[in-house]
Amino acid sequence: MLPFPLEGPGVDPEPPPRRQWRIRLLAIAVAFTVVALAGGGAVFLLKRSAEEPVADATQPPAAGADLPDPGTPSPGAAPESSADPRFAEVGQCVRNDGMVDGQPKLLITECAPKTYEVLRRFDEATSGGRDAEAKCAGVEGYTNWYFYDSDLDTLDFVLCLKLR
Repeated sequence: MLPFPLEGPGVDPEPPPRRQWRIRLLAIAVAFTVVALAGGGAVFLLKRSAEEPVADATQPPAAGADLPDPGTPSPGAAPESSADPRFAEVGQCVRNDGMVDGQPKLLITECAPKTYEVLRRFDEATSGGRDAEAKCAGVEGYTNWYFYDSDLDTLDFVLCLKLR
């Protein structure tokens, strides 16, 4: 043992400080990751629920072409996953299953009286009711139209319909 403490260059008078900053940095990184993942998940779920289609407008029915009563049972509705009008094809029929937020709720169904047969489908950007009416004007025998206008134009469509 030396009677006096060592001093001078290269000699540390105190032991090195603990490396607790690494633990704190790791805890901050974990907390940031958890918050970022939770926020990203919330944004994903909100966007996903916002993508459900809702019709923006429809032509009022022609005189004598009343829409079927929503309480009237419809014959053989397609399963819910395939009954959405986004999947309606020419020759298929749809029915008005009531109103949602002032807009008709169409569902694909078997063709029967008081259903609407799809005469023509336009899978292209639409700007609203006037555009849908203009597109259907050249379709012989149409009585009504239905359109979906999305923020993403590739999802837009117009159905030209004939009341059966």
